[in-house]
Amino acid sequence: MQPNSRRGPQRIVVPSRNDPFLRRFTEGIGGPMGRHAAPGIVSPGFFTVERVLILFTVVAALLAVLVKTSCRAGGWNTPDHFYAACYSDWPELFRTRGLGEGVFPFLTEGSFFEYPVLLGLLAGATALLVPGEGGTALRSLQYFDVNAVLATAAWMATVIATMRLAGRRPWDAAMVALAPAAILSVFINWDIFAVMLATLGMLAFARNRPVAAGVLIGLGTALKLYPVLILGAVLVLALRTLRLRPAVLAFAAAALTWLAVNLPFMLRDYESWRFFLTFTGDRPAGYSSVWFAWNLTVERAGGTGVGAEFINVWAYLLFALACGGIAVLALRAGRRPRLAQLAFLIVAAFILTNKVYSPQFVLWLIPLVALARPRWLDFLIWQFFEVMHWWAIWMYLAKETSGGAAENNLDSPYYVLAVLGHVLATVYLMYRVVSDILEPDGDPVRRGGADDPQGGPFDGAPDRWALRRRRPVSLETHAAPAKEAQ
Repeated sequence: MQPNSRRGPQRIVVPSRNDPFLRRFTEGIGGPMGRHAAPGIVSPGFFTVERVLILFTVVAALLAVLVKTSCRAGGWNTPDHFYAACYSDWPELFRTRGLGEGVFPFLTEGSFFEYPVLLGLLAGATALLVPGEGGTALRSLQYFDVNAVLATAAWMATVIATMRLAGRRPWDAAMVALAPAAILSVFINWDIFAVMLATLGMLAFARNRPVAAGVLIGLGTALKLYPVLILGAVLVLALRTLRLRPAVLAFAAAALTWLAVNLPFMLRDYESWRFFLTFTGDRPAGYSSVWFAWNLTVERAGGTGVGAEFINVWAYLLFALACGGIAVLALRAGRRPRLAQLAFLIVAAFILTNKVYSPQFVLWLIPLVALARPRWLDFLIWQFFEVMHWWAIWMYLAKETSGGAAENNLDSPYYVLAVLGHVLATVYLMYRVVSDILEPDGDPVRRGGADDPQGGPFDGAPDRWALRRRRPVSLETHAAPAKEAQ
């Protein structure tokens, strides 16, 4: 019987007892939970882990709304929404893309939208929920509020899915519920919906439902590109275990779902459908990417930065090389890596090599970090630098759009340092995950005897194929058993 097939109450891992960093902060409330307690077996009453995590998410969502208070009270206007750090794409797109005037992306003739199909349909559908007509300030505020409520629901679903993916470590999902960078960025764009679909897809796969997983990942990919990257981790584990059927089913279901969403719009208005692809390919280095930081540094020194064509080639090449390295690592490691570890490394590599890094992209990584490296100290170090980047991008954009007083703006060298901090913090997390792969005894998830709680059909599966060097045979090694046999 596979480990993930167990049913009934199981003792869960308690953060105050398991995490060295959190243990230091428990003395004021009685210290770590005692060793004779049985969390997960003894009923906790009303305040179950799930209900507490939902409460955490509600509090975090209220804080996220509080961050936007200045714009909700005074409107979203350039550069004020940058100086107040309350910018959101929702009211901006509502006004500038005609959503307030009745334009429905991909359905209205001649409309162009710089996002994938499913995100465009979501943007148009939520606009229908706003009463009245026109792109007025009041309707823009109502559009923000409608999307904020729906995004909070998606956030809750992501937290609960992460909790169930974590197996005996449900409290790791508190990272998703309380992440400072999530509070600051969840209401910028619709990324949390893609994160929800990707996490639910991983949960379906963990429960040995590869077709359902593929459908969810396909829907997520039709909304944002990154969920399809999770299938890369599935492919590598399928090769190592030679359990190919779940991977084939997941890939096929994802491809067919993506086609089912996109094909009607490709046939209806191909130019409108491909606008997202041409927009992405033609745009120069986007804010906060390593390419943009490089261009700023070079141009400040009097040189010439790199253009879109150069970035398109090298971004894909570097990402492909990173994926190749991750695959080799996974196939050569002494013990098969966990699915969440590989998914995190792949998505992180994509973020680091991508042409743009918007502040809300941090949401892509938060559930994967909670599953791949559930240590609060590492998590908070990374979050600190992500928060600093979140602040820096708005101050830099304020400078670029306002021409205001120098003392109110952030100059480009400090902005580049903030981008570098985000990059190095992400690389640090990748290093910690790679260390856990190479030394699985240090992996917090596997210390309790688990193999791969997110692995589904790969959990507990024997290795069938790996890229390992054949060690030279020692004569003494073969002589020892013979001596013992005598």
